Amino acid sequence: MQGRMKEHPLSTEEINALLLSQSVGNLGTVSPEGFPYVTPVHFVLIESKIYIHGLCAGQKIAYLQANPKIGFEVFKMNGLIHDPELPCDTNTDYQSVIILGTAKVIEDDTLKIKVLNEVVQKYTPQHAGKSYPSAMLKATGVIEITPSLITGKYFK
Repeated sequence: MQGRMKEHPLSTEEINALLLSQSVGNLGTVSPEGFPYVTPVHFVLIESKIYIHGLCAGQKIAYLQANPKIGFEVFKMNGLIHDPELPCDTNTDYQSVIILGTAKVIEDDTLKIKVLNEVVQKYTPQHAGKSYPSAMLKATGVIEITPSLITGKYFK
């Protein structure tokens, strides 16, 4: 489901283009004490879901297993907009996407390999087509985010 920002909304196509083009997103989970915990992550977009890879254990994994509700944000800063007359009147030319949804750790090796193939293609295409040693596959965690609400915004 895509939400709409009141001003300067991105279209669904623009949202997808931003998600496909950016290298880093920020995953927000919730600690047991209710504090937000935000982690920069590499990610891929596959069939309207976000996938993140990393270690199969750690703070973000523990937090999302305890509470699967997450926030995910991607931001592209194009530059600063300066007013030639007013020194403090500065704004940012940007695009951003915010996703609210649920996350889970993927256990299915077939889906894990599909995601890892997309990750390799996006970040290290020179390694595309190589197989994954079973020990590495076992130690790699893949998080699947199913969006409930997606909003995109820009300012120029």
